[in-house]
Amino acid sequence: MSNLNVAVIGPADFARELGKKGTVSDITLYDLKQGKDTVTFIEASKYPERLAPLFFAVSMADSAIVVIDEINAQLGECIVMLHAAGISHGYILLRNYLTAEQISPLIKGTVLESYSIVNEDMVALREQFLNDARTLQSESDGACSIPIDHFFNVKGVGTVILGYVAAGKVSKHEDLKVLPTDKTAQVRSIQKHDDDYDEAFKGDRVGLALKNVTVENLDRGDVLTSDPSIKCTSNLETTLELVPFWKSPVKEGMVLHIGHWMQFIPSRVESAPEGGKIKLSLEKPMVHLPGDKAVVMYLDGGKLRIVGSISIS
Repeated sequence: MSNLNVAVIGPADFARELGKKGTVSDITLYDLKQGKDTVTFIEASKYPERLAPLFFAVSMADSAIVVIDEINAQLGECIVMLHAAGISHGYILLRNYLTAEQISPLIKGTVLESYSIVNEDMVALREQFLNDARTLQSESDGACSIPIDHFFNVKGVGTVILGYVAAGKVSKHEDLKVLPTDKTAQVRSIQKHDDDYDEAFKGDRVGLALKNVTVENLDRGDVLTSDPSIKCTSNLETTLELVPFWKSPVKEGMVLHIGHWMQFIPSRVESAPEGGKIKLSLEKPMVHLPGDKAVVMYLDGGKLRIVGSISIS
């Protein structure tokens, strides 16, 4: 069974013709299933009012579809987010008689240059994404990391979390650390697209029933993990790679938001000397694997709120 996570960038509810509507919050999830192959479409429901939902939708994704009705600042910000997050596989759907020549200057030098242009044929699009899911090699061993995006209490079941397997494999009855807390939870059961399984693999969208932890112990962005190499970092000293469209200087004292997995953490710039070096103090520990990439955002940036990206060691 392979699952493909797709960020849907475009008009609200576009994905309702691609999959069955599921979880709704500041992001909306839609499920498409054919046999053992599944696709999860993720829309940023509360964007552009808030930037975080756009980041979450893109951060969860392996691929994207960008539906372009018009060329405006919002489209530009979405392109920059996909580029900063490194979503290198995807599709572009043009509407309102827009042409490839018109959008070419906007995507030049970004990951979207490699995206394929597709027609608005929902049957063909569904089949394309299912084919993409079939090509994924998801069933691999290794320690798991599962960012939590939703959690709640279910009567008769207890604590349930929704998330996706960012790395490795998770098994029923496995004990997992709940970072950045000091809690440990046991996996009581695993569901994928409403079916029960004993295991889940990288890329899978999962619902996990947990023992030994309550919803009061959890927060969005917490990570369930069995990986001993995973870190919790409160201070970063790294190199900031600016996106090509960011022109303002990054200065000491600025409050930047650092996005990684389902974490969206405020940080203060302690120093930003020339040459791209930067020191950041985070409001809460960031959970990550060594060498992971994070997106840097400035919420007071006006029409463009994505600054660039950093590597977290």
